Parts: sequence; structure tokens; C-alpha cells
Amino acid sequence: MNKTKIELKNLAFFARHGLMKEEEALGQRFRLDVRVEIDPSLDLSADAPHITINYVELYALVKEIFEGKRFNLIESCADMIARSILEKFDKAIEVSVTIKKPSVPVDCICDYFATEVTRCR
Repeated sequence: MNKTKIELKNLAFFARHGLMKEEEALGQRFRLDVRVEIDPSLDLSADAPHITINYVELYALVKEIFEGKRFNLIESCADMIARSILEKFDKAIEVSVTIKKPSVPVDCICDYFATEVTRCR
């Protein structure tokens, strides 16, 4: 089975997502990974940009959603991003969005807490 994926890896955004008042007031930096599996029947040998998904447009959509609206749950944010990608890009057949939250309001030592949401056509 042939598969082609586009990845936007370790994107950094500042936002005020979270349930705690401090998270809304102070905000924090988040890291995102976005993986988009595209239609395997596409003829990539044509080497033409219209055959695939435009990376710049993909990034702009992710940024617009992540920075444009405040979410209590990073799961809800990841879901909206994944569903919006499937809606906007008809060549996308599966989308996975991982959101990493490095500054968690938990008394622990860790790199981050994260969520991953995968949505398919």
C-alpha cells in the first residue's frame, strides 16, 4: 500500500489555552506536530504543485485556528485543526494533530503533557 504524508513538525505558537485562570492570563508557548496523509492515487511523478497540498496554506490554517481562538482543552483545539484541514483540503484523507503543552499546572517534572487527535474521511 502506497502512502504519502506531509508533516509540519514542532511548530511553536504562543497562546492562552487551558482551564486555569493563570493560563488564560499569562499564556504559554505550545508545540504542534501536524501529519496529513494525502490521497495515494495522486500522480506525484508529474512534479507539479497543484497535485499536492500547499504547505504554506496548511501552515496558515493551523496558525489561524491555534492563535485565533482560545480553547479550554487542547483536545478541542487539535480536533478543530484536524477537521478544518479535512474540510479545506480535499486531497487530505487522514490528519493527526499533536499539541504539546510544556508548562502544565501540575506539580511534576516533565517535558510536556500532550494530546493527539486523528481524523479521517
